[in-house]
Amino acid sequence: MADRAKRRRINVKNVANGNGPASATSVAITGGMDPPFLAAKAEDRLNWAGWCEIESEPVSQFFIALIQAGKLGIAHGLQALFSVMLREFGVKGVKVQEVFTMDEEVLAGLNKPVHGLIFLFRWREDDPDKQEPSCPEEVWFANQTNSNACATIALLNIVNNIPSIDLGENLESFKQFSKDLTPALRGYSIGNFEFARQVHNSFARKMDMFNIDMALRNDATAKAQRGGYVGENNGEAGFHFIALVPIGDHVWKLDGLERQPQRLGKIGKRDWLDLATPIIQEMMMRYASDEEQFVLLAVVQDPLKTLQPQLAENIAALDKVNERLNEITPGWREHEAQNDADDNIEDAIQGPDAAYGITADMIGCALINRAVSTKLGSDKAEKIMALRSELIQEQRMIRSEIRSEEQTQAEEAEKAASRRHDYGAAIHTWLKMLFRKGELKPLLEEMDLLPQGRR
Repeated sequence: MADRAKRRRINVKNVANGNGPASATSVAITGGMDPPFLAAKAEDRLNWAGWCEIESEPVSQFFIALIQAGKLGIAHGLQALFSVMLREFGVKGVKVQEVFTMDEEVLAGLNKPVHGLIFLFRWREDDPDKQEPSCPEEVWFANQTNSNACATIALLNIVNNIPSIDLGENLESFKQFSKDLTPALRGYSIGNFEFARQVHNSFARKMDMFNIDMALRNDATAKAQRGGYVGENNGEAGFHFIALVPIGDHVWKLDGLERQPQRLGKIGKRDWLDLATPIIQEMMMRYASDEEQFVLLAVVQDPLKTLQPQLAENIAALDKVNERLNEITPGWREHEAQNDADDNIEDAIQGPDAAYGITADMIGCALINRAVSTKLGSDKAEKIMALRSELIQEQRMIRSEIRSEEQTQAEEAEKAASRRHDYGAAIHTWLKMLFRKGELKPLLEEMDLLPQGRR
């Protein structure tokens, strides 16, 4: 019984107010701020000790039948916020993708490797006996000790378990600092990790801060009046992010509201997603009768991590081809110019190029694959020219894929900027104009939002 008590949830008394429990250190009432309807300023976000909610717009389970068939609705745009957060944390080589369905072909189309899954659902306590007695040494796991911090907690619980990842200076220092701490102490350390909180709270709006602080203050008042914790059944459970991560030869469920991680199964020789898929489907089906809402995201390798080395290798191979052509056909460049060939070498990148992130060191360290090296051994100019044409066509495809991924990142940054914009002042002005024109009350009545005594 003692072990069960130790593995029970992290205090869920405040889940109704956001995505997790409150920390006394996070309560900072907005007394020194401007009114909540004004736009949040940079110093407001910087000085605020709370954590904003990184919300989404989950697709309604009008599609429950699709879930029963293995499908999954998704919140568009949430993956953009998470990808931007990872980049601003300093993590390199990973991004976040939407998972539209649980179909095998869709999962197969994700960028590989898939480092982890993030599942958003309306949180309910799982059986504490499923948790490990303590956190294994090989698993980096942090509890959520601050309300609304579960998005950052889920991301950290994934990236800190990816072998050989470049976490960036700040996260790497934090991982080393926290490696010997318990999950609870790691959670409290994240609460005091100003760098992570600033990235997270860059999405905070003034009204968000006001509402969260008021909710925490009201909760603290209720606890004082009742002489204890507010019951977990007060209010509706909030949406919550958890992580599913392959670590070693097992898949783990890392839920910051649980005291210890859950070992979900052994991977063996199969793809870990084959093990994770039925587990996620079972979690969705468990709540499908209540018409719950779900979101699934995947933390995957950034395509640029492989595309840029491929481009560097291509440039190095083209350089070798040019050298070989100079040896056996010195006048090949003039011949090419006269024929105005579609695969003119001038159309190809032939050296370092900052626009594509290609450096001289990358080209110098690139290894020419065996097939190209074999073809370079030919003494026939037409074969070398054919190889050159293949490499130029290949380079065009690689450059196109890089441009496409860079465009995706630009769109993600644009979505994040839109989410960070505080529309509070504009909305406040619009509501005042509706009130002055006598249009506000009819709208509220039509939407059934007017209190009974004011109708």
